[in-house]
Amino acid sequence: MNVFILGGHQTDFAKNWGREDALADMLGAVVAGALEDARVEARDIDVSHVGNFAGELFTGQGHLGALIATVEPALSGKPASRHEAACASGSMAILSAMADIEAGRYDVALVVGVEQMRNVPGQEAAEHLGAAMFVGHESQEATFPWPHQFSQIAEEYDKRYGLDHSHLGAIARKNFDNATRNPLAQARSWRFEESAFGPDDHLNPVIEGRLRKQDCGRITDGAAAIVLASERAAGRWAEQHAVDFVHMPRIDGWGHTTAALPLAQKLAAADSGHLFPHLRRAVEEARKRAGVTLEDVDVIETHDCFSISEYVAYDHLGLTEPGEAWKAIEDGVTEWTGELPVNPSGGLIGNGHPVGSTGVRMVLDASRQVTESSGEYQVPGAKTAQTLNIGGSCTTVASFVVRSGG
Repeated sequence: MNVFILGGHQTDFAKNWGREDALADMLGAVVAGALEDARVEARDIDVSHVGNFAGELFTGQGHLGALIATVEPALSGKPASRHEAACASGSMAILSAMADIEAGRYDVALVVGVEQMRNVPGQEAAEHLGAAMFVGHESQEATFPWPHQFSQIAEEYDKRYGLDHSHLGAIARKNFDNATRNPLAQARSWRFEESAFGPDDHLNPVIEGRLRKQDCGRITDGAAAIVLASERAAGRWAEQHAVDFVHMPRIDGWGHTTAALPLAQKLAAADSGHLFPHLRRAVEEARKRAGVTLEDVDVIETHDCFSISEYVAYDHLGLTEPGEAWKAIEDGVTEWTGELPVNPSGGLIGNGHPVGSTGVRMVLDASRQVTESSGEYQVPGAKTAQTLNIGGSCTTVASFVVRSGG
């Protein structure tokens, strides 16, 4: 069963929402924006799903399903729930909303991803984010736990296949460049010298192990939302708004896998090909359900919380053979003007990474790409997009195939 995307909204990821009531303010803004873009009244929403990782840790606020009805009274009395899977929290909210629609329980669902993260000092934020790993068992010696974890992934990749940091720098440079075309990106006005992507200890200092400053996506405040509909509801909506039903964006396929929390346990399960077999499986399951192959995909939004996570994604997405991700970079395949652009939005490095919203933001960007409504970062002629969203050290993985047209 197809699930259609009626519209959506993203807040400005460069905005600092302040210290008080920010979650409610962001929810109110993104819900209003999504409903307006989708041309749907709040009273016509049947169910709401909220993706959020650490509201309790950063703000003390939990029970975010109820916060939806707080900011939009027309949703009071309707079902709502909150979903958590670290950086894949937004994707879990989407999957739950899709399941509601596919089961015939509801016809129209609101999905929101939201996170406030700039209200505490950087070290405290890093400690909060460490809750997504096996607490008390890994990266205890690290000042910044997640750069440490992904540096270990880089080390393992290097041990297996070899790794040249210049390729990681090229990924960061690409995504910062892409962000300059995105009016909602956190880094849209940031500019760097060329040496800021190399081994310059002043402009690009080491953060942990193999990873330098520009290899790291920055957390920020932000929210993204989409309105999903069943085929029946989407048909009525298309007729009401004189829209060509055939060209409406829809989620045609999905993949979802979960591995053990500890990175070491996942690396021990690596096969002779891919570093994270379950990541590869999620990608393949999404395409199989959608009835597409890599050759059908026109654009990809993937999880670049660190440059190494996008690098690893290339061979797991099938852009190259295992261990040969560098070829896609050197051949320019993943550039905005390349054969298969990756992260034209700027990704997490350029667009920003409000953790709970990222999975929703990816699908929103995918839907905009396939309807040619991405503005200055539009990939010409894109009709099929794929997302790849991870939580933790490639622990929870979700992938969606979004398409338009017949």
